[in-house]
Amino acid sequence: HLGVGLGSRVQAAHRARFETHSPAAMTMSLEEAKAYAEVLKNEEHGQAKLVEGLDAAHPKFAEVISDLKRADASMPGGIPSYVARARKLLLAAKEGVNPFEGCTVEVPTGVDLSLEKGPGSATFAECEKLGMEEIANCCFCLVAGGLGERLGYPGIKIGIVAEVTTNTTFMQLYAEHILALQDRARQATGNKDLTLPLAIMTSGDTHEKTVQLLAENKNFGMAEGQITLMMQEKVPALIDISANFACKDYVLETKPHGHGDVHQLLFSTGTAQKWRDEGRKWVLFFQDTNPLPFRSFVAVVGASAREGFAMNSVAVPRVAGEAAGAICKLKQADGSALTINVEYNQLGPLLQGTPAGGDVPDATGFSPYPGNINVLLLSIPEYVAALTETKGVMPEFVNPKWAGEDKNAFKSATRLECMMQDFPRLLPSSSKVGFTQLDRWVSFTCVKNNLEDARKKAEAGLPADCALSAEADIYHCNAELLRKCGAEVAAPGPVEFLGVKAQVGPRVVLKPSFAVTLEEMKTKVKGAVSVSGKSTLVLAGDVSINGLTLDGTLAIDATNGKVELSGPTVSNEGWSLVPITPEAGTADFLKIRGYDTKRGEAKELKVAGGTETL
Repeated sequence: HLGVGLGSRVQAAHRARFETHSPAAMTMSLEEAKAYAEVLKNEEHGQAKLVEGLDAAHPKFAEVISDLKRADASMPGGIPSYVARARKLLLAAKEGVNPFEGCTVEVPTGVDLSLEKGPGSATFAECEKLGMEEIANCCFCLVAGGLGERLGYPGIKIGIVAEVTTNTTFMQLYAEHILALQDRARQATGNKDLTLPLAIMTSGDTHEKTVQLLAENKNFGMAEGQITLMMQEKVPALIDISANFACKDYVLETKPHGHGDVHQLLFSTGTAQKWRDEGRKWVLFFQDTNPLPFRSFVAVVGASAREGFAMNSVAVPRVAGEAAGAICKLKQADGSALTINVEYNQLGPLLQGTPAGGDVPDATGFSPYPGNINVLLLSIPEYVAALTETKGVMPEFVNPKWAGEDKNAFKSATRLECMMQDFPRLLPSSSKVGFTQLDRWVSFTCVKNNLEDARKKAEAGLPADCALSAEADIYHCNAELLRKCGAEVAAPGPVEFLGVKAQVGPRVVLKPSFAVTLEEMKTKVKGAVSVSGKSTLVLAGDVSINGLTLDGTLAIDATNGKVELSGPTVSNEGWSLVPITPEAGTADFLKIRGYDTKRGEAKELKVAGGTETL
């Protein structure tokens, strides 16, 4: 099921060693619980209403008070600080305070690597060249707190198979990208022990499953100590404007605080400081089901190095009115300015005061404000300096659903939230914050909708953002990169599985070990190359092509050797995507798709050493 054995997932249980940070359990005796309950009743903690609704004789009394003590220990400043911040934000929400009052909006300073300046251009090539000089100094941070339940998948999202040609999971694909970059960095520096570290933020829902996934797969080839796991805690839910906590049947209700916690965790675990002390220069923050930014990562690093960005938001051309945040430059009356993401529901009113009169397109047909995709590159020295000053505590917001006109209670419990893209608020005004705009095909996809929601989205003319659409995006990105190398690759055609439609062309899988930049790829793909619409092409490792005609399936694994293609014609039945009817025993990653790969006659080549020519 794994074709030529490309990156097969190891099933034998193996607990690979990595650094992990998760809050310790906290159990109080009854007497300790009673004493702490009195503390919770004071004005600073503000939980008299909750405590007075509890009976110390109840068997779960000590347990719920212990949970409150744990919440106090896990939040910066403890419960008093959380309550004080919540009361301030809730009062502002009640009074309708506009967080952007007095701000004017300008198009921010950034680097355009899209359209004619995108992959294949001299501008893009120059950024890749600059970026390759920085690769040895890079770190990575994966925000992976999400379960796949909304998708109809029972596991964690990074455990979902990204494409069914090689059955590579998202986590495996991320590891392969980092290891391929590491290999190039070792070659460039001559340091065979050099490693590029990866931090992963998990949640209480995903932590143990992430540990298990990594252990069962021997860290996907990453070294002992190369991966650091940081578990995010939830925060107490709030039931009214006084910031009383929600508690029912002696169970404290908690909710996610948002991915902005990743900054506080990198600081509190000492991970960011360690990277700084090791001389690291850059850290990439990326999401759990979007592997495409790695295809443009080196160019983004080059852009940051050239421009001196403390923070660089990867962005895409944004359609005016699109339900996506935008990177804006906000100017205050005193002349100070802040380049930051503005959420789409706040963007329209904010842009009403601009000369354009709202969220409208410019001469390019797109909004002049780039679309945010939550992929960030930060300069580690400036990042750690800001963390040290602020402890990584992010600005928060609250979004209560009021239960009445007096706006004192909520229809359902709410909480404070924070977003990782708000980090510019922690940087000093002297720090340069910008963006790099890329075409979507080389920077953004995601899996966030189940089949039913994907069908509805597609019918409404919106991206389906499901397993099929993300897989199609991966194939399209790889095919487009081959085209930039001069290859003729057939255009995609329509497919439909379980009512979800997409455009899928040749299934092109270019493993990270094949090439980490377009410029490297150009040195490996030469001559007349033709790939038909029914074809599947898988390239891994040291493969060089000097001409190829493909009408079927060719899968090459040269991770332990070298393969040279000298103009062969490969024609066979090949592999194809075929519909399946999910039933008992069907793999979960197939159930959320409704299709699988039918593996017919194919040319598969795996070299164990030396050079083979085809």
